[in-house]
Amino acid sequence: MSFNYQQKFDSYLPKTLYSRLQPIDQEFIQECSFRFKLTFQEFRQVTEAARDLNMWDETGLAEWWNTSFPSAVTKKVFLQKINDHLLSLKRSEKKYSLNIADNYPVQSSKPVVYTAEEKNIIGSCPVASAKTLCCQLQTIDAIENCTLGCSYCTIQTFYTNHTVINTALKSKLAQLVIDPDRYYHFGSGQASDSLALGNIGNVLDDLCAFAAAYPNVLLELKTKSKNINYFLKNGIPPNIVCSWSLNPEIIISHEEHFTASLKERLASARKLADRGIKVAFHFHPMIYYQGWDTDYPAMADSIMQRFKTEEVLFLSFGSITLIKPVIRKIRDLDIKTKTLQMELVPDPLGKLTYPDNIKIQMYKTIYTAFQPWQDKVYMYLCMEKPAIWQKVFGYRYSNNRAFEQDFAQKTIARIHSIS
Repeated sequence: MSFNYQQKFDSYLPKTLYSRLQPIDQEFIQECSFRFKLTFQEFRQVTEAARDLNMWDETGLAEWWNTSFPSAVTKKVFLQKINDHLLSLKRSEKKYSLNIADNYPVQSSKPVVYTAEEKNIIGSCPVASAKTLCCQLQTIDAIENCTLGCSYCTIQTFYTNHTVINTALKSKLAQLVIDPDRYYHFGSGQASDSLALGNIGNVLDDLCAFAAAYPNVLLELKTKSKNINYFLKNGIPPNIVCSWSLNPEIIISHEEHFTASLKERLASARKLADRGIKVAFHFHPMIYYQGWDTDYPAMADSIMQRFKTEEVLFLSFGSITLIKPVIRKIRDLDIKTKTLQMELVPDPLGKLTYPDNIKIQMYKTIYTAFQPWQDKVYMYLCMEKPAIWQKVFGYRYSNNRAFEQDFAQKTIARIHSIS
């Protein structure tokens, strides 16, 4: 019985990223496929390796192989050497160039759609679990989809290429049953950036009215934008906090496309603090790259110089975390990104993230940098195991409820004691 490998090879192509590779890598992989009679899984492994090296702006697969291994090898050695090479790059600190990637993406248009559909827009933190410590954040999906373009973002896999504004937001918020004797932490930054589109569809009007009606609610508006005009022109309830996700400028330039620069984010936060509006900062996701151990502490120092402790409601630290659909989406993007140049291990929820030792090293470094603020500003880890809390902070909460109660005491209770 004859074996037609050409037919099998042809069947592999539409199921992989082969067509997205550089011609030199396509020729190399085709030659190796026929030489080693690669199975589909092996072919996909090699194709993804070539795609990753190109995205990471590293030496291409064909050039690296022909330079490193000029003599013949077995299929087992061929696959193992590629795997070892990628793992070595993932385990080392990423090296970003000082210049923005050559193929900086073009921002795609996401047409705005208004809807009043009877869809539940209130939910729990999507990563809440008994396996990790969670502040029990409740989400408000006032807007679905994000106009920004962070390479690692999970939102990019959740929605179509439309931005959906829920025109029934006001009535849906009015239907919520809020117990006046308990604390609530709501946030609108899980399905979109909270401020990038401003008061489109009266979203900020409705959210501020909701916060004003319930002083036992802490409403967090999380952003990577500089769009704060609404807050400079309107009276804002004291139980609203505007928070910024922060990263060093080199990460913003390479991985957080269409967002405000670090300088712009901090300047925007400073303007709101000047108006008496509480601000907060999330070092999330922290990225492991060459220079992280000086850049993140430098950011901490900059914040402590620009802000008073009574102006900053909290600080959080978190790691990059990926789900498999995001990994597929990243490989399909036509941009240079080192997001996948990391050693991936499963977290307690099955998502992929840095190994514990890397996380602990990074969290300890930024926490130590904030040493002058440690007893004055509430700091916490996002989506992490109790054991990591213990190693970073020297303590852990017994459960999520204890975390939620302490968060309440040190944030919303503090707002009302000083307002």
